[in-house]
Amino acid sequence: MLSGPGFVVVLDGATAPAELDSGCRHSVAWLVGRLGGQLVVPLLGGSAAPLADLLADAIAAVMAEHADSCDLANPDSPSSTVSIVRASADQVDHLVLADSPVVLRSPDQRMTVVADDRIDLLPEYTFGAVRRLRNQPGGFWVASTEPKAAYEAVAGTTDRADVEVVAMLTDGASRYAERYGHTWEDLVEVLDTAGPQELIDRVRSYDTNAAEGTFRGKRHDDASAVLWRLARRRPTP
Repeated sequence: MLSGPGFVVVLDGATAPAELDSGCRHSVAWLVGRLGGQLVVPLLGGSAAPLADLLADAIAAVMAEHADSCDLANPDSPSSTVSIVRASADQVDHLVLADSPVVLRSPDQRMTVVADDRIDLLPEYTFGAVRRLRNQPGGFWVASTEPKAAYEAVAGTTDRADVEVVAMLTDGASRYAERYGHTWEDLVEVLDTAGPQELIDRVRSYDTNAAEGTFRGKRHDDASAVLWRLARRRPTP
């Protein structure tokens, strides 16, 4: 997670199974660090460019850093989810690429969930299917070695007055609602009243007690959660 004046970025790297050759000498942590660094520079500079443009530029810049040493055509190259929220005086911009959702709560408690669930809609979840459908039309998109993936993200803009609280989560934390039956209102309430660690502790308890084979994917996953309370916009005289 990276933050600065008026923005938050959440990245969740995807670790390929050890038996797969990623074609890259670098770790997922390296990719996440470089990608975050490239995103933060324009955001700290106050760029008003579309978030998809910033992400596409960041992916291209990271590719250039290891194009001479790694096989960037390998579909198992390290990858990451990306969620960005940027708030200005008048609006809140959001971008979600892969399964790290954003939740916007309005002053009257309405919830808007911004999620990219395409990986959950794959017909099968074998290594081969994931490799074949990663960053492909009809499949799912992540930040890796295709700058055009940025333009497949779920992105939009909301009036600043309509956003009071922003929650940003990796899938290891969002499963509190997506997997374990709680509402998004419940999830944001836990974050707002008890904090991210309480949410993660509750998820870990559910993970531990879930029957083997109940859900697809890993029993435990990296879990991060951010709650951002936006200051009320002062009315223009």
